[in-house]
Amino acid sequence: MENKNLHILIVDDDDRIRNLLKDYLTENFYIVSTAEDAKGAKEKLNFIKFDVIILDVMMPGQDGYDLTKDIKRKFNVPIILLTAKGEVENRIKGLEIGAEDYIGKPFEPKELLLRIRNVIKNRNRIDQNSKHNVGQAKIDLNKMIISLKSKIKKINNSEKKVLLEMLSNPGKTYSRDEIGKISGIKQERSIDVMITRLRQKLEINPKNPKFLQTIRGAGYVLWIE
Repeated sequence: MENKNLHILIVDDDDRIRNLLKDYLTENFYIVSTAEDAKGAKEKLNFIKFDVIILDVMMPGQDGYDLTKDIKRKFNVPIILLTAKGEVENRIKGLEIGAEDYIGKPFEPKELLLRIRNVIKNRNRIDQNSKHNVGQAKIDLNKMIISLKSKIKKINNSEKKVLLEMLSNPGKTYSRDEIGKISGIKQERSIDVMITRLRQKLEINPKNPKFLQTIRGAGYVLWIE
């Protein structure tokens, strides 16, 4: 019964697959909502908080890739893509735009169930483990401090939210817009200032950062050794 409070959204234009997955996941004690296209998914996302989204790539209208981009701009929710395309470049594309995982059709429902559990476990792990290392910096999210070379520096709530998200997804590039939504900061200049402050707390050489880096034209990324 560990899944009884977790809510999953299935987005697929195929009625048979949508209903099959809903029945199977409901049997495994998840709360399940469905949508047959991007429009229906966005309507539900506006008033329901989901724990995971299962999203078909090939749909009429807006496809799963573009919908993933739209969702990730507004919501902090893991996405697993369903795709009939087996080419490596298509799988990579899904991960590059922010999807947490993918599974190729046809697939066994049990495999999807295992992937859902893994995504949720990975998402929750970062919340449960409050202490993290980034290079020589030691981060304590509970105490809201970063220790580096015997110096202890405090982080504010906005910085904590950004670190929590980036630590959950190392190697993922976050746009200024995404960081703004995570942190609650609206002005781009203020976002840049916050990243500069975090670098001063995390990096041995903040002017030549090794871990919290700028991806020109895209945003920021956190690398973890």
